[in-house]
Amino acid sequence: MSSTPKAPGGSGREGSLEAPTRHPLDWQNPAFYEEAALTKELERVFEICHGCRRCFSLCNAFPTLFDAVDATPSGEVEAVDKKVFWHVVDHCYLCDMCFMTKCPYVPPHPWNVDFPHLMLRAKAARTRKEGVSFRNRALAATDAVGRIAGIPVIVEVVNAVNRSSAGRAVLEKALGVDATAPVPKYYSRTARKRLSRLRETDGAKALSTAETTGKVALFTTCYGNRNQPRINEDLVAVFEHNEIPVTLLAQERCCGMPRLELGDLEAVARLKEHNIPQLIRAVDSGFDIVAPIPSCVLMFKQELPLMFPEDADVQRVAKRIFDPFEYLMHRHRAGLLRTDFKSALGKISYHVPCHLRVQNIGLKTRDVLRLVPDTTVEPIERCSGHNGTYGVKKEFRAASMKIGRPVIERVQSAGAQHYASDCPMAGEQIQSGLEGSLESEPEHPLSLLRLAYGI
Repeated sequence: MSSTPKAPGGSGREGSLEAPTRHPLDWQNPAFYEEAALTKELERVFEICHGCRRCFSLCNAFPTLFDAVDATPSGEVEAVDKKVFWHVVDHCYLCDMCFMTKCPYVPPHPWNVDFPHLMLRAKAARTRKEGVSFRNRALAATDAVGRIAGIPVIVEVVNAVNRSSAGRAVLEKALGVDATAPVPKYYSRTARKRLSRLRETDGAKALSTAETTGKVALFTTCYGNRNQPRINEDLVAVFEHNEIPVTLLAQERCCGMPRLELGDLEAVARLKEHNIPQLIRAVDSGFDIVAPIPSCVLMFKQELPLMFPEDADVQRVAKRIFDPFEYLMHRHRAGLLRTDFKSALGKISYHVPCHLRVQNIGLKTRDVLRLVPDTTVEPIERCSGHNGTYGVKKEFRAASMKIGRPVIERVQSAGAQHYASDCPMAGEQIQSGLEGSLESEPEHPLSLLRLAYGI
C-alpha cells in the first residue's frame, strides 16, 4: 500500500493555492550532507511524486523514477533499488520548472516539496564525499577553459578541432562529450576587450525611474564574453541607443551556475566571494546590473540569495540585477524606450529558456520585440533540453534531444523569418535538431532588436 502522506483534511492530492515560497538552502549545516537523512528525504519526496506524477513530461528525472517504481512487484518507491535514486538525481539539471510551474506541494504546503533543491542536496552530498571528476571539472570550468582556448593561435586550433569529425571523436572519448552535440566557438577578442571603452563611462548622466537608475554595469558572463561576444556588443548598442549609459565591471568571474549544477557548493561560494564585491561596488556607484544570459541573472537573483540569506550584499545585488529585456520594459513603461525602429522583423519563433521563466518576470523579451511594427512573436515555453552540460554529455544526449523535440518541431513548422532564444546554448541545441529546409542559425533577441533599430 502506498505510504503517500495525506494533506490535512484532504485526500493527499490537494495542493496549495498560495504562491510558492523558497526556503534558504541549509548547505552549511553538517546535517545537510548526512547520508541516512538524505536517503529518508529522497524516499519521502519520491513517494509524493509517485502519487502525483504531474511532472512526468518536464524532464527525464521523473520518468526515470516512475519507470523504476512501475517495474517493482509492489509498485512502490520503497521497493526501488537505491542506486536508481542516483539516476534520478543525475537527470535533474536544476531548471526549477517543476517547483515553479507544476508541483502543488511546494512550500507553504505542509509537505514542503522542493524537488530541485533536494536534487541539489544529493549532488552536494555526493560531491563532498567523492569530489568532482576531471570530466565535470573540465566542463564546468567555463572561465578557465575559455581563457586558455581563447589565446591567439590556440583559438584557431581549438575551433578547427571542434569542427572536425576526428576532433569530435577525441573529445567524445576523452570527456564524454557527444560527437553530435553543439560545442561553442571561442574568440580571442572577447567581449570585454571589444567593449573596453566602457570603463570610461562611470560618470555618465542617467535618467532614473522608480525601478531603474538608468545606467547599468554589464556582467558579460563566461559565454557572452568568450563564446558569443556579439551578444554583449548588441546589448550595449541597444542600451546606448536608448540613452542608457553602460560600464563594464572592473573584474568578473563565472557566476557559479555550472558548479551549482554539480553540487560543488564550496566552489560556488568562492566565486561569490570574488563577484559580489565587484557587483556591490557598481550598485553603490548608482548602477543597475544586467547580464545577457538568463542562468547568470538567475544565479544572482535566486540561487546565491538562497545560499547566503544573511549576506546583505548578496541580497542587495539580487534586487539590482536585471534581465536585459526586463530592464528595457521598465524603461518602456516609464515612457523612455525609443521606438524609432527602422526594420520590421516579420515572424519570430521565440524559445523562452527555463531559467528565464523561473525568474517570474513574464515574457518581457516577447513584449519588447512586439513593439517593432509588422513583427509577430510566437513564444515556445518548453525546455530545449540543453540544460548546461547535460545536453552535451554522451550518456544524456538522446534524452536531451527527446526533451527538446517539441521545441524543435515548433520551430521547424513555424515558417518564421527568425528563431531565437535568450539562452544561446538553447538556440544551438534547437539548431542541432533542425532538418532540411531550415538552415539559418539561431539569433539572440538582442541581436534582433538591434537589427530592428538599424544601429
